[in-house]
Amino acid sequence: MPLITCGGMRYQHKWSDIPWSEVPNEGQKNIERIIERAHELGIRHIETARGYGSSEMQLGPVLAQYPREDWLIQTKVAPEVDPKAFLKNFEKSMNYLKVDHVDLLSLHGINNQEVYQHAMRKDGCLEAARQLQKEGRVKHIGFSTHANLQVILNLIHSGEFDYVNLHWYFVNEVNWPAIEAATREDMGVFIISPNDKGGKLYEAPDSLVKTCDPIDPMIFNDLFCWSRPEIHTLSMGVKCPEDFDIHVEALGKLETAEQLMASIERRLRDQIHKTTGIEWKLGWDDGFPEWEDVPNHINTKEIVRLWMFSKGIDMKAFGQMRYNLLGNAGHWFPGEKVQDFDDSQIIKLHSGSSFADRIPEILRDAHSMLHSEKVKRLSQSD
Repeated sequence: MPLITCGGMRYQHKWSDIPWSEVPNEGQKNIERIIERAHELGIRHIETARGYGSSEMQLGPVLAQYPREDWLIQTKVAPEVDPKAFLKNFEKSMNYLKVDHVDLLSLHGINNQEVYQHAMRKDGCLEAARQLQKEGRVKHIGFSTHANLQVILNLIHSGEFDYVNLHWYFVNEVNWPAIEAATREDMGVFIISPNDKGGKLYEAPDSLVKTCDPIDPMIFNDLFCWSRPEIHTLSMGVKCPEDFDIHVEALGKLETAEQLMASIERRLRDQIHKTTGIEWKLGWDDGFPEWEDVPNHINTKEIVRLWMFSKGIDMKAFGQMRYNLLGNAGHWFPGEKVQDFDDSQIIKLHSGSSFADRIPEILRDAHSMLHSEKVKRLSQSD
């Protein structure tokens, strides 16, 4: 696996299947340039998904210009109630990609118990994927997830998967136990959306840019992830060939990464601690219930995380984007925003936290700072 993956979530023309005639010539030429640049750089892992609209269809004729063995092709197909529907979607992916097999197939978006059951039950979608593997049409099977930590751990501990696509970066260390578990299972670990879900780092606030000086915040985040040997690749969703450049620059700093990162990470954590009064370290979320167990399904863990970074290092735009997706994007962004709650009940539910008494105040402050109009997922934007 290359350290950088060419993610296919941002360069497609539409978030829905469309006739080929609707694809603009310039947009298709852009994808050709992206794949050409990836090939030049040795970025041979292509990651796309059935749920990425026209991405697979636009990729197919471009990848066909290269020898098949040049690429590690990964697509992702969501589990369905009926595995026949899952297989039908897989066939659509293969037809669009113009290949007879994919190197990696992810069960896409196992984000809650319902989708978990679609995948894992007897005669479910995992069994269907295993049959594809026996037929030589799939080499490796993994899963992608936005789920809570326990669901991710259950999937990893099942022993059924070769790899996992999940979120983990400086602004979200909650899933580290899952990465450790995947390492013990000898699974591949692919970090998804390090630039967008990792903090909207392509639009980093000036204060964050200053704190990360002399390197760009995206370079800091790349090095933060790559410095962990448990992590194998970062999926970079690019919109144009030039989007690779800053991450290639980051690769050039790997030998001095420890020295570069140490002072920047210390400044960031000191700034958060000074501003929020809460020591930001792995384990801050100890004692937090999952959102399903909180009245009105308030996602307190996610809200406190967003509050810390919005208040602590001025990542308000990122916090607003993520906060206003809560309750508005199904199981991809689970739980709800702050609603009416009883202080004593919230404190009791978080009694295992070292700052339980402050959580009601933090929730109200977060809502006041971050609440705005509802935000749509990218896939809802067409």
